[in-house]
Amino acid sequence: MTRVIGLISGTSVDGIDAALVEISGKDLDINVELVAGATYPYPQELRERILTVCAGNAISMVELADLDDAIATVFAQAAHNIQMGHQSATLMGSHGQTVYHRPPREGVGSRQWGDREAISLGYSLQLGRGAVIANLTGITTVSNFRVADIAAGGHGAPLVPRVDAALLSHPQEARCIQNIGGIGNVTYVPPRKENWLEKIRAWDTGPGNSLLDLAVHHLTAGAKTYDQDGRWAASGTPCYPLVEQWLNQDYFHLLPPKSTGRELFGVAYLHECLKDAEAYQLSPADILATLTELTAASIVHSYRTFMPQIPQQILLCGGGSRNLYLKHRLQVLLGSVPVLTTDEAGLSADFKEAIAFAVLAYWRQSGAPGNLPTATGASGEVLLGEVCRPFA
Repeated sequence: MTRVIGLISGTSVDGIDAALVEISGKDLDINVELVAGATYPYPQELRERILTVCAGNAISMVELADLDDAIATVFAQAAHNIQMGHQSATLMGSHGQTVYHRPPREGVGSRQWGDREAISLGYSLQLGRGAVIANLTGITTVSNFRVADIAAGGHGAPLVPRVDAALLSHPQEARCIQNIGGIGNVTYVPPRKENWLEKIRAWDTGPGNSLLDLAVHHLTAGAKTYDQDGRWAASGTPCYPLVEQWLNQDYFHLLPPKSTGRELFGVAYLHECLKDAEAYQLSPADILATLTELTAASIVHSYRTFMPQIPQQILLCGGGSRNLYLKHRLQVLLGSVPVLTTDEAGLSADFKEAIAFAVLAYWRQSGAPGNLPTATGASGEVLLGEVCRPFA
């Protein structure tokens, strides 16, 4: 049994999710028990600095270095806090904070040395250096998980499908595990039999909470950062012509593997949506209802367009799984397919992503690959993450 910490802050930039888990077994045949889970909000000033960078605003290298140090420090503090009152961990997986993500150009795979098209590979930057976290905590830390998959021609995202396969597959049922963070991503897991692993598919579905949170911040002049339980949106009426218009966005029609981020579904995209909405004279509640409908409709469109079959069960996780109105709209659009949460399958919906990076660290230490090429588009399975040991 190995005690491992998983840390992640997603594209919503609302705080650091920390999970302390106990893991046993090897490769896909593992058992994971959640010992403790908590979310530690960023200090407001630090969150605003991160959001400024995510929005594409230029900063100096000095400011970037300071931001990297600040994020590593609060991640290390989260690791310290999650262990209080518990036996200490010996390993940590820290995803860090994504501030930039560029998918590979279409049709580009792994490249040979000297190939002038190598620049077309993807790129993804997570701040919060593992070496700093390792030395602040005294715990061996695995970080920078995405770069190995990207170097192999993949998107470096989504990285949780192999963990979903290990922890949430079913012997008879096909399942979709739908994470709704700032960006939505799905893993289609067929029944666990025969060559099931080769049939897993995964991709980023598009906006999750990103546009909703940005809209709430805009509509309240910064007084609120999210819509509790989706109550505000539920009081409005979606504008379906707008949703149909927005679903024509190119990303929704790209074939998987594919990934996206705030670089597309961010502040500039929200302002385009708000400009489109002016013609319909929508109330703030109507705007939120319409953006919620876009998230729900884009997820369902993705299923019906790219999935081998509609699964027998949908399992939600991430912050969006607590948005009751969004969950309701998904259920309406999916009809008879039950929309549940991963809690109901025995895995915390709130901390599944943090648990996933604890598992990826465990696999890295044991020499097991962490990516699924069918999900990321990489040319093969690779070890994920760079191992940083604390200074003795």
